[in-house]
Amino acid sequence: MALLEVSQLDVRFALRQGEVKAIRDVSFTLERGERLGIVGESGAGKSVAAFSLLNLISKPGFIAGGSIRFEGQTLNTMSERGLRKIRGNRISMIFQDPMMTLNPVLSIGEQMVECLKAHRRISSREARAIALDKLRQVQIPSPEKRLDQYPHELSGGMRQRIIIAIALLLDPDIIIADEPTTALDVTIQAEIMALLLDLCEQHNVGLILITHDLGVVSQVTQRMLVMYAGRVIEQGPTREIINDPQHPYTQGLINALPQMATPGEKLNQIRGSMPSLSNLPSGCAFHPRCDFIKRADGQTRPACVEQVPGFVQTGNCQVACHMVAELLEDRRLKEESQ
Repeated sequence: MALLEVSQLDVRFALRQGEVKAIRDVSFTLERGERLGIVGESGAGKSVAAFSLLNLISKPGFIAGGSIRFEGQTLNTMSERGLRKIRGNRISMIFQDPMMTLNPVLSIGEQMVECLKAHRRISSREARAIALDKLRQVQIPSPEKRLDQYPHELSGGMRQRIIIAIALLLDPDIIIADEPTTALDVTIQAEIMALLLDLCEQHNVGLILITHDLGVVSQVTQRMLVMYAGRVIEQGPTREIINDPQHPYTQGLINALPQMATPGEKLNQIRGSMPSLSNLPSGCAFHPRCDFIKRADGQTRPACVEQVPGFVQTGNCQVACHMVAELLEDRRLKEESQ
């Protein structure tokens, strides 16, 4: 049994104009110590999927269907009291903006000690010693001094290290990192990701990394999910997807990387933009932006416009694309006729 099993997750927002489906039929697993990346453009549903794991969806959002199982316990039907024992203790989360996570009127030490004492019966002295040890693990300079400082006295990179230290305080089994380096410059980003990867490997912690940066995903994760308009459209081993993407959307994301463009020319881009979740296209949600919607004879594939694609297996990856399914079927027929 996997450490975390998400099956057919469905998240909706109840608005005046009707329900909006933010996440549709999302399924994946995470093994102990495994590193999983979730990528996609803004609005793809990455963060909503991450928040759903700990039932942190704010109203009017709610989990409408599916299951989230952690070590055999179903989290989406668990009581709030039961979830408090899981959140921060067994599953920790690193949010995008450290200043929105840290309390500006409490010192770093007070916040770390408070977190420890909320989950463990220990003295303030013991809690402070553990906090100090975690600050050393994340390579904070002068950790004794930092415990008595306030968030505004620290740099962005140091604040993010503090957040990672807080996430590790209770030795969790899983860390969910939601765009953990968005507000940092490139050199600090690399340091933070290297630190997070090293700590996860040392402590055998499962990592779910939410990002739009394919470069980071390729260096840090072992498996990845590509999301579009609330659905997973491709999933499998990271290296296999990066080297040989099957879905046209995944191909577009990789081709849009700066290193894929010819020097001196405009960057490649996917035409159009992510559709509104309240007004999704029929069939495959990507079809209005897809360059492969037409067959070799110039005719549009009716299935692309009319049917939501199911997953097909290609290598070790699963892809939700009618074109890929058609190519695989053609290949199978040719092999049978030989």
